[in-house]
Amino acid sequence: SILAKRLEPTTGEIIHGETVKIGFYGQFAEFTHPERRVIDEVERIAKVITTLAGEEITASQMLEQFLFKPEAQYKQIGKLSGGEKRRLKLLTILMEEPNVLFLDEPTNDLDTETLSVLEDYLESFPGTVITVSHDRYFLDRVVDRLIAFEDGKIIFYYGQYTDYLEQMAASVPSIVVEKTAEVATAPKTETPKKLSYQEQQDWAIIEQQIEESEVELEQLEADLASAGSDLGKVNELYQAIEKTKATLDERMEYWTYLSEKIEAFENHRQSHQ
Repeated sequence: SILAKRLEPTTGEIIHGETVKIGFYGQFAEFTHPERRVIDEVERIAKVITTLAGEEITASQMLEQFLFKPEAQYKQIGKLSGGEKRRLKLLTILMEEPNVLFLDEPTNDLDTETLSVLEDYLESFPGTVITVSHDRYFLDRVVDRLIAFEDGKIIFYYGQYTDYLEQMAASVPSIVVEKTAEVATAPKTETPKKLSYQEQQDWAIIEQQIEESEVELEQLEADLASAGSDLGKVNELYQAIEKTKATLDERMEYWTYLSEKIEAFENHRQSHQ
């Protein structure tokens, strides 16, 4: 709620980018004007929106996508069922075209058809989605990064929720036993070797390459923050950011490998002097 600007922090400060446009979908669907017609409520926000592919969709067409048939679009909001109100509330939020979308238990009380519509929409959503949910199937469908709270610890995991559960199910003791057995039967380790000529050349520039990737990533994220509602540009920047992150991760892993190799060689050399 604090990140979504719905609550003020008791201490500290939350800084949002100037172009961040937040959408928040909670567990309650409340409307200040229940006498309005459904179509009027949606058109009040936008009569037309543009998809990532550049296609223009009218408010009426969006309502149909969210299972409001033409005759239902002229109902008064106050006469809608609870499920219809939640569906309409979700649609009005999406019609505002946020680039950061907060979802608080979005699958609660949603019927199967509406849930399917939501999942399909989120698959093509060009912005960032942050959701709290106990629905593992929904999480598997729409998220690729997790923040889990386990035994007082915060765990960051890249991947689907099911994969995370499977990894957590692989108990630590069994892994330790396997490693212990490996050590017990492993042959004598080889003498650490110094860096090859190519590795020495790589070591001389790897920190500079890491810094270049970090600067590039910072610039891309700044460009994303200023891209506003240009969906084509936002999608292009997201792809560039993911590619740069992958390059940065590779360079960091290579730096770790080289530094460990240097340390092992130096320790061996000093112990034999």
